[in-house]
Amino acid sequence: MPITAQQLLQILPNAGTQAGVFASALNLAMDRFQINTRLRMAAFIAQVGHESGQFRYVKELGGDQYLSKYDTGPLAKRLGNTPEADGDGQKYRGRGLIQVTGHDNYLACSKALFGDDRLLRTPELIEQAEWAAKSAAWFWNSRNLNALADTGDFIGVTKRINGGVNGLAERQAFYATALKVLA
Repeated sequence: MPITAQQLLQILPNAGTQAGVFASALNLAMDRFQINTRLRMAAFIAQVGHESGQFRYVKELGGDQYLSKYDTGPLAKRLGNTPEADGDGQKYRGRGLIQVTGHDNYLACSKALFGDDRLLRTPELIEQAEWAAKSAAWFWNSRNLNALADTGDFIGVTKRINGGVNGLAERQAFYATALKVLA
């Protein structure tokens, strides 16, 4: 069951014209990664809606100082970025509707979507609607989130995406609305 731009606007009222931009890209991405039931789609749309500020941001906000945590230190290392202060944090900042972040995630996403390492060379591709949606659906699939969505474990889904429960109230509100809209 494909989602329409009108349905996206009901779920994410601040998406504006971006709902129309992302509707077909989301449908293709959700189809490819079997995000194809009411529970899966509602959880996915709620999560990407929050992570992208209702489709307004496909590139993580924050300047050099904020992104430096991705460039050096334990988080940078965990993300597969080089240990030197060489700009990896800026280059592999969160992008796409689910904010794919870090060298290792970019490489895994690139191999899954393209069969090569092109996202390491042109990370900005994930800012385009098609790849923003597909990278989010890839991330969802790579973390086995369909299984959690099938059981209604929305907090578990949130923790796998966010590492915690930041923005949980908004995510849950989007989820509740999505469940109604997709009924």
